[in-house]
Amino acid sequence: MVTEPNMDELVHEPSQEFVESTNVYQFMQEYGIDDYDELIERTCGDVEWFWDELPDYLDIDFYEEYDRVRDDSEGPQFTDWYPGGTINIAHNVLDRHAGTESATRNRVACIWEGEGGDVREITFHELHRQANKVANALEERGVGTGDTVALYMPMVPEVISILYGCFKVGAIAVPIFSGFGVEATATRLEDPECSVLFTGDGFYRRGDEVHLKDTADEAVAEAGCVEHTIVFDRLGADIPWDDDRDEWWDDAVERQDDEYETKELPSEQESMLLYSSGTTGKPKGIVHTHAGALMQCAKEIYFGFDHKDYDRFFWVSDIGWMMGPWTLIGNHAFGGTIFMYEGAPDHPDPDRFWEMIDRHELTAFGISPTAIRALRKHGDEWVEDHDLSSIRLLGSTGEPWDPESWMWFYEKVGGGDAPIINISGGTEICGCFLMPMPIQSLKPCTLGGPGLGMDIDIVNADGESIADTHERGYLAARDSCPSMTKSLWAGDERYLDEYWSTWEDLWDHGDWAQKDEDGFWYLHGRADDALNVAGRKVGPAEIEGVLIEHDAVNQAAAVGVPDETTGTAVVAYVVPEEGYEGSDDLAAELKELVGEEHGKPFRPREILFVDELPKTQSGKIIRRALSSIYRGEELGDMSSIENPEVLDEIEAAAR
Repeated sequence: MVTEPNMDELVHEPSQEFVESTNVYQFMQEYGIDDYDELIERTCGDVEWFWDELPDYLDIDFYEEYDRVRDDSEGPQFTDWYPGGTINIAHNVLDRHAGTESATRNRVACIWEGEGGDVREITFHELHRQANKVANALEERGVGTGDTVALYMPMVPEVISILYGCFKVGAIAVPIFSGFGVEATATRLEDPECSVLFTGDGFYRRGDEVHLKDTADEAVAEAGCVEHTIVFDRLGADIPWDDDRDEWWDDAVERQDDEYETKELPSEQESMLLYSSGTTGKPKGIVHTHAGALMQCAKEIYFGFDHKDYDRFFWVSDIGWMMGPWTLIGNHAFGGTIFMYEGAPDHPDPDRFWEMIDRHELTAFGISPTAIRALRKHGDEWVEDHDLSSIRLLGSTGEPWDPESWMWFYEKVGGGDAPIINISGGTEICGCFLMPMPIQSLKPCTLGGPGLGMDIDIVNADGESIADTHERGYLAARDSCPSMTKSLWAGDERYLDEYWSTWEDLWDHGDWAQKDEDGFWYLHGRADDALNVAGRKVGPAEIEGVLIEHDAVNQAAAVGVPDETTGTAVVAYVVPEEGYEGSDDLAAELKELVGEEHGKPFRPREILFVDELPKTQSGKIIRRALSSIYRGEELGDMSSIENPEVLDEIEAAAR
């Protein structure tokens, strides 16, 4: 049994021994910081001091020291961090760990497991040699500083050497989710005009071959800018081939010299272009720099996830999502070991993750709440059959939790000892605005508080701070951070409109946030998803939380639809728990439950039972797809969807 959660009670309370073992505690001792509140006040109240201390404290190497920590003369929107300095991510995450005198030279940088069970281990020395070969292959094809290179790759270790090879030559890496179709892939090739594309023949998913090359070819034809396609042979599949453009990985990369002198680049040199799907229109090209991305990822892994030399870090993500590069850069900055898995979480059985954690003795495990709800549905026995005692910390991101699933994750996977480092930020900052520290006690579902060095607030519609009133408001940033996007690839106009147009000199992140009486921060979903029923607003996550409390409900999604009487009515899509079926009686029961918790106006007009909800690969429910289908509207940009096949079922349920 899982403990019945009480949202107002402390569930996780770290021992003093654990607290004193953490990196963040040692930082506090170094700077005479007495407690958590003072830690947040010092690091978030004086961001220049914090970000200036960090390079030396974390042993981040600049080739040339920066002149000042930042130049914000043009406002927080266009802050230049570490001006005058020169740096390269690849030097920090790879070169210095692979030298002949380095103690980490033969340490494993990546443990990889294929869906079929094959395992590879790649040391920093081996990864360094391969990244150098990639760099030489890129230069041979005319790629240099500021050029864009696309990665539409299966999750194999070679994606790491490609990413780091791009950094080495000063190219801008453009990771693309391996599950994208033609249109989404073509957009991410065409917008930045990528001349080189790395892809593979395919990968395995639930025992089947998924072919990438066919989709890549169609996307290349549509984009019209790719001159060289380098193909990694994962499947040994028979694939279409263009002799003028296509080359096998072995021919293009493996034959190259394994030595390369990494380029020394300005702090603000672009390193990655990460795309974030917008609600409408073209996806947003988020521009990250070498200094910014490195500093943020390293800070979060070191303090939030308490990096230790012996850690084996596994975050369920594709290289095409922010959490992929974040995992690599943050851990490899300290010579850490990451775990990479190719396939599905429930193949061949629902205990695939638990079995791998047990066998590889993984110490940190990050996953989305949606994925946990789906795995929980299979039953406790799949987890209880495995020894998960190696886990020190759990992680999650992507969406709000429901208390029952949070407690299941904490007790069944973490053994009631490992804190859940529940984080929220985004592609736009390659990191987190909110992040618990491992020294904190935790309540179910909390995000702890501000990430170190992040000057954030909760504001009302007028941009006035209401954090200490404990009312719900908008999550906003009052200052920039080194990893905040350097505008958008499409230009400043859309960047300013998307993030800085709501209030003067405040970054509008678009989330509902709240801080309780004990100082714990929570998110309540996207503010632009808010349901305005009869003039009263509620976040969809709140409706969903009530529904998920019912024993018969595994997942839920609430959307607003037009209503002649109230303006907006609630429609809820529900995935039943195993052993339960959707029925009129259950629907009536669920409607009544929501009415009791939130009032009659918020009782769902309809409860629609489905087998699965549309979601992104990172686990976020795509509510706008549900709303659009219900209304009979065009779906718009669906490039981020992980499971497009469910849309037909959703449409049938809405009829």
